[in-house]
Amino acid sequence: MQTIYYDLRDTKGQQKEIEDKISAAAKILREGGLVGIPTETVYGLGANGLDGKAVKRIFEAKGRPQDNPLILHITGPQWLPRYCADIPPIAYVLARKFWPGPLTMILKRRAIVPDETTAGLDTVGIRCPNHPVTLAIIREAGIPIAAPSANTSGRPSCTTAQDVLEDMDGKIEGVVDGGACAVGVESTILDLTCEPPRLLRPGGLPLEDLERLIGHIDVDKAVTTPLQEGEKPKAPGMKYRHYAPKAPVTVMTGAPGAAAREIQRRVGPTSGVICFDEYAHLFAQQEVHTLGPSTDKLAQAQRVFDALRTFDESTVTEIYAQCPDNRGLGLAIGNRLKKAAGFHIVETDSQRVVLGLTGGTGAGKTSALRAIAELGGTIIDCDAVYHKMLEENQELRNAINEKFPGVFTAEGKLNRQKLGQEVFAKKDRLEQLNAIVYRFLLPELERQVAELSDGLYAMDAINLLESGLDRLCDKTVAVTAPMELRVRRIMARDGITEQYARLRISAQKADEFYRGKCDEELTNSAETPEAFERDAKLFFTRMVESLREEKRHGGV
Repeated sequence: MQTIYYDLRDTKGQQKEIEDKISAAAKILREGGLVGIPTETVYGLGANGLDGKAVKRIFEAKGRPQDNPLILHITGPQWLPRYCADIPPIAYVLARKFWPGPLTMILKRRAIVPDETTAGLDTVGIRCPNHPVTLAIIREAGIPIAAPSANTSGRPSCTTAQDVLEDMDGKIEGVVDGGACAVGVESTILDLTCEPPRLLRPGGLPLEDLERLIGHIDVDKAVTTPLQEGEKPKAPGMKYRHYAPKAPVTVMTGAPGAAAREIQRRVGPTSGVICFDEYAHLFAQQEVHTLGPSTDKLAQAQRVFDALRTFDESTVTEIYAQCPDNRGLGLAIGNRLKKAAGFHIVETDSQRVVLGLTGGTGAGKTSALRAIAELGGTIIDCDAVYHKMLEENQELRNAINEKFPGVFTAEGKLNRQKLGQEVFAKKDRLEQLNAIVYRFLLPELERQVAELSDGLYAMDAINLLESGLDRLCDKTVAVTAPMELRVRRIMARDGITEQYARLRISAQKADEFYRGKCDEELTNSAETPEAFERDAKLFFTRMVESLREEKRHGGV
């Protein structure tokens, strides 16, 4: 069989030619053929999702186990009632927010969807891909496209059309080249047939984004451990070894520095290494494929499959891979690496805990930080890091001086009073300053956190949530207190009047802001700082023990 290649990378080219190629691909699908299609996640191997015979050909071309269900790709939520039954309202809430995009929802299926597509389950996975070419093909074909990743089963997924041709040339009718995939890992799969919803596969849409919209989501054990014999997968990617190159893979979890040192201790001359950019120089004698900076998870997602696939062209006998933490896209990247390794994981650091504390003035954040210090924790003073950068980072100084001319003296010292007068008088000017500070401070703190060893750490930042520093923390804690207690504390601490104390509190964000955005709340109703410190020590002791237990068992 000849596989026809359709190049649609230049969608601004001849419109007639583009439409002809889209029509040709749609015709193949309508007639029961297979086409490799681009999406924002990975390339899919598409067939008419309502044609059981065509869907069977997907399993044959891939060598895919028959009990591994497929995902239907549609053009939007208006198609849901055609193929799904008993659709909960939350499905439309999620679709409005995240479609087109890397979210697959598991819903009850209608009889029109054949058993071949669902592997005999009474549910179906369904999503709307965020790629103009594939959406155009679906519209032109007028059918939902069933499409797993377009790789040979078990191999790393395809993120370019050339990857698809490498695995599928001669087995399928066509491949549509829509360029490299923007996300690089498959869609997030969320089961909406249970309460609360359950994450079956982490992917291009982070769990945190979902939970911010719909609240708590359970995480299926298959995300962090393999399914056992006899257990039936409810979604793609749950049961079998996936994404694996020919050489065996060992995944190193933990702080990047510790993981790199452990890989360095284990490698030999025939070892391959997948690592973050900062550590590539440690492996001069090995074949290395980098994932990008340790702080750039989008780059890691885009590169992880390419790194795994490229090793099949080499003679390495084993591969060691660094693994990001479970926050954001890290959960999906780590899941792919661990499945590639058959869950052969070495934990190089399961005892590091980073907490982020925030809250309004007078709530007791200083006492809470003192409690963490008494537990042996180290305080990361973000304000101190910023002031040190002001002295040493010329790029930061130039950026501030460009936006606020004249705030540095002829000797190069920052005139804090002059800068303060300008930014606190106008809200938009304060926002401009904060944007500059966050742009430089976040990468520096990401670097510092990445190098932390075992231990307890607490990040003290005025704008922890607004700056994005919260994503560096294992847990964020809102320190809150009743209004009247805060007023009395501020009056006593700063020697100010009640009216001025209330004015200061009213100028800050309300407790509801912190409650809504933080993972936990520590309420300070104690009459003395000493009493609150005792309460806080107990609170943090339990939290740290719980977090370390989760890390030991691969939790999120």
